[in-house]
Amino acid sequence: MRLRSLLFVPGDRPERFAKAAASGADAIILDLEDSVALANKEAARGHVADYLAGARAVFTLVRVNPLDGHMTAADVAAIVDARPDAIMLPKAEGAPSIAQLDTILRSEGGDAASLPAILPIATETPTAVFTLGSYREAKSRLVGLTWGAEDLPAAIGAATSREDDGNYTDPYRVVRALTLFAAHAAGVAAIDTVFPAIKDEAGLATYAARARRDGFTGMMAIHPSQVAPINAAFTPSVEEVHRAQAIVDAFAASPGAGVLQVDGKMVDAPHLKQALHILSLAD
Repeated sequence: MRLRSLLFVPGDRPERFAKAAASGADAIILDLEDSVALANKEAARGHVADYLAGARAVFTLVRVNPLDGHMTAADVAAIVDARPDAIMLPKAEGAPSIAQLDTILRSEGGDAASLPAILPIATETPTAVFTLGSYREAKSRLVGLTWGAEDLPAAIGAATSREDDGNYTDPYRVVRALTLFAAHAAGVAAIDTVFPAIKDEAGLATYAARARRDGFTGMMAIHPSQVAPINAAFTPSVEEVHRAQAIVDAFAASPGAGVLQVDGKMVDAPHLKQALHILSLAD
């Protein structure tokens, strides 16, 4: 399973669910948290449960409310029998949060043998930043790891997480990098955060390309128009695939070699590892 693009859909807008699933996104995230007003939470739970009970076209996650807000159990109780593919956990604070969510899942009737996987949003509180390394302890429960740059500045009283040109300020570049390394340390998908400027197609393409360059494997989206550019950014080009295959073929032809030349350039074990990764993305 590949998770290049994960598209958010408000849980109280059921008329958008099927459209989101048909958008080309590798996954959709039915949201019960920020995009749903408090007065609409109960109705949104019902809409999400009804959708999950039917046939699904794509991998489907549900973003529940945070553990510290006393609504998580109600969210889980409403959807657990419909078996979402995964649960997105906002304001997660490391492995202890995963264990706490699992306790809620089991207490609300979840089958211990088939609990949904979890995708934590791992950087939305100051404490969370210092727990990123602990996700290795819970890696068997994770489908990936992602981060956010909106709640954290609000939590610490920062004016913004971005420079005037849209790039992140230093504290949030650090947080992004730590999430990237934490995901790879746990051996799970590294999912970059959303690009909020829906109409800035060039900016999105640049951001998504940079994310893949840095080692992220996918990215979240907030509008269907963002799905195709994100998928394109996280899909190797024909030239990349040909280059990667040439490296793999060269080492296969010389299995005892530590260093080889391919198209006049030196390649060694790290290049082979990278080539195999590119081919896996292409597949």
